[in-house]
Amino acid sequence: MPDYDIQESWKEIQGMVQARDAARLQAFLDDLSPNEVARALTRLTDDERRDLLLLQDPEDAADLIEELTDAHAADIIEELDAEDAAPIMEEMESDHRADVLGEMPRGDAEAILKEMAPEEAQDARKLLQYDDDMAGGIMVTEFVSYPQDATVAGVIQDLREHHEAYADYGIHYVYVYSERGTLIGVVRMRDLLLAPSGKFLSEIMIANPIYVTVDESLSALDDFFERYPFWNVPVTNNAGKMIGVVRRADLEEAIGEAHEKTLMRFGGIIGGEEIRSMPLKERTSRRMLWLTVNIIPSLMAASVIILFEGTIKGIPALVFFIPVIGNMCGCSGNQAVAVSIRELTLGLIQPHDVRRVWGKEISVGVLNGLVIGSILGVVAFLVSYFVYEPPMPMLGLVVGVAFFLNTLVSVTLGGLIPLALRRMELDPALGAPLLMTTLTDMCGLVLIFLFAQSAMTMGWLG
Repeated sequence: MPDYDIQESWKEIQGMVQARDAARLQAFLDDLSPNEVARALTRLTDDERRDLLLLQDPEDAADLIEELTDAHAADIIEELDAEDAAPIMEEMESDHRADVLGEMPRGDAEAILKEMAPEEAQDARKLLQYDDDMAGGIMVTEFVSYPQDATVAGVIQDLREHHEAYADYGIHYVYVYSERGTLIGVVRMRDLLLAPSGKFLSEIMIANPIYVTVDESLSALDDFFERYPFWNVPVTNNAGKMIGVVRRADLEEAIGEAHEKTLMRFGGIIGGEEIRSMPLKERTSRRMLWLTVNIIPSLMAASVIILFEGTIKGIPALVFFIPVIGNMCGCSGNQAVAVSIRELTLGLIQPHDVRRVWGKEISVGVLNGLVIGSILGVVAFLVSYFVYEPPMPMLGLVVGVAFFLNTLVSVTLGGLIPLALRRMELDPALGAPLLMTTLTDMCGLVLIFLFAQSAMTMGWLG
């Protein structure tokens, strides 16, 4: 939808909220796509967003909240009083509810939990204890399970009697547990509907079903769904009792969000997601720490220029190539960082795979360094004929070799720093870009100045 339509949607919503026209507001929101709703909400004031939620039924408000990013949803829910937020949170799916509560300050989340129904609050607290990068953090607790001696007729009757409660479960399977409460089987819905009504679940179930444990990683879950064409997979605790379900769609969403957060941290946004409708103080703090920390290494890299001030005076054209070499080699290093972080996230490499990672990166660095270094060398050679009299053809060799060697340094650092940080149990996405960029800049400056100074000493330049 074009921008003018988005703007018109925002104005329409604003007018309906101010008029307290709940029926027309809900009908209008139903006609908008999730992206259009999210963009329109960012243009409303805090009071207007709060009033918008309060004008809707809790179920409709929960549906709207679930379409937003976790950070955006948390910001909007925080604008409500706890007693107003609790009914909305109760209507949300268990995994989304836990994600949104997890984005809130601890005190605000606890205030809402205290206002929720005890059963819903207890369920949310259980999910909040799991990390986002494991099965427990993305599973839903909405599933149906029955004892092994339940009959087909009894299960179907229960599903019909509680159809309203089960409507949002997305039921594809019925799970079967033993007398001890452990998962022992799964029944596909088609098998349940086609089986004789007097049959026990133990007679029609698929025994010893495949399951995952609560601490399974996202990469392991991704491998699982690549291998099996299931809609979802049951999640058990260490005692074998089923406690949730991981859905294929939720896993794909979680992996996408993990990549987005990695990209945000890679860009220096500390604290995960950021949107421009967040409070100024919060947005500033997410960026300020990174920028402050970056002052010292930036000054260290710049100090190299002072050490070679005489070289710069002798060959001013070097100043033209310094940012070019720094930027190009920085790009090479960031590419290596991105690949290492992605492979670490997917479990394709481990921190001890130093030799393999370095070998793969150095081969790419040699080829790219030779090609791009040769191009820059030719450019420097031509520049010398326009700038100096007599020309300094060796300037091309200095620039080309400096770029080639610095490319090897940048891909080496970019490939290996994430492994070292992961070994130290630090976040590679947060620290690797800073270290790689600073060290690459320093090495690039030192290399080009050393080569230029040596060439001047031997009479090749100047």
